[in-house]
Amino acid sequence: MTLVKHNFRNLDNIFDDLLGNIPASWGRDMNFSIPPVNIQETNDAYQLELVAPGLKKEAFKISLDKGVLSISYEHRQEEDTKDVKTHRKEFRSSSFKRSFTVDEKVNTEGIEAKYEDGILKLLLPKKEEVKVVPKEIAVQ
Repeated sequence: MTLVKHNFRNLDNIFDDLLGNIPASWGRDMNFSIPPVNIQETNDAYQLELVAPGLKKEAFKISLDKGVLSISYEHRQEEDTKDVKTHRKEFRSSSFKRSFTVDEKVNTEGIEAKYEDGILKLLLPKKEEVKVVPKEIAVQ
């Protein structure tokens, strides 16, 4: 399983990435643009953990198409009502998309995902024929 390195979102997000260290006091929020990911491999599966604290699990979208696993999130800012006058607005909509190439070793029918404690965890089980089964060799 490998990271797809050329995943451009849109021009606005590219500028946000470049200007991401400007303090919120200058009128920008400090939302993240691309959450960090850990990928580990065991004998039975790949384990992917994506750090995304404070997000709503219902807003995550996970898809698998032509060997590419995509994880995306989109949160739109609620519009003001006519009864409210906003004096300052620093909250913005936030979104991201991460994509990973899934090879033929993965049992795509068995992929599981759960979101807890700010971490999205995916389990990508390996097909039975590619699982590494350690075995001992007798010394003769």
